[in-house]
Amino acid sequence: MEETAYAKINLALHVRGREADGYHRIETIFAFAEHGDVLTAEEGEGLTLGFAGAFAADIQAEPDNLVLKAARALGVNDIALTLEKNLPVASGIGGGSADAAAALRLLARLRDIPAKCLGSIAARLGADVPACLLSSPARGEGRGDRLEPVVIGGLRGKPVLLVNPGVPLSTAAVFAAWDGIDRGPLGGWEGGRNDLDPPARAMVPQIGDALEALAGARIARMSGSGATCFGLYDDDADRDAAAGRIAAAYPGWWLCQTRLR
Repeated sequence: MEETAYAKINLALHVRGREADGYHRIETIFAFAEHGDVLTAEEGEGLTLGFAGAFAADIQAEPDNLVLKAARALGVNDIALTLEKNLPVASGIGGGSADAAAALRLLARLRDIPAKCLGSIAARLGADVPACLLSSPARGEGRGDRLEPVVIGGLRGKPVLLVNPGVPLSTAAVFAAWDGIDRGPLGGWEGGRNDLDPPARAMVPQIGDALEALAGARIARMSGSGATCFGLYDDDADRDAAAGRIAAAYPGWWLCQTRLR
């Protein structure tokens, strides 16, 4: 059996404040791409996790992957898992959170665990895991884990281009560098912003280059804490033309031509 860990996209992300415990209050609109990492499961002796894919080397040295934590939280200790890591790590598009959510969905199917049991486990694994568990458009508040599903007309199937300049970026470091100014609530996502853009650009200036390269998109923004940026397009031809131009100008960058779910 297999499950896709869909790439998470923050269409907009407003940081409203910093709590006493160090966490930040945010308002965001989550969307998800059709592409992502792929997790497969087979019966095995003990709990194991193998790696494949373009970015396998970036995570296989981790001492305790979130996929394994998700499996243990479900009480599953006799499964052989393989994670095909197609998405860059520390890149603002879900990463470990999406992988953990995929593990919960996959193992729940495999072991006939009711879906209603997964939400509380997802919340314990990380702030983005509940949204990634849904993997459908939602408004997130609090730490991003208070969710309300939303319907955005015309969003499903919208061509999207993901662009990452190949520089990992620490979520904690970007949030810590936020200037503390509340620039107002999130209304409609199209008129929104990403308040983590300035501190992320200060750490990885190539984010500015990525957004300039996506300038022909209907909307171009950084996702999450970066450094992945996305461009939404009206048709596949415009998206693919942009991908060709960016690949020629920046041959070392990671690109993903996909659509929104």
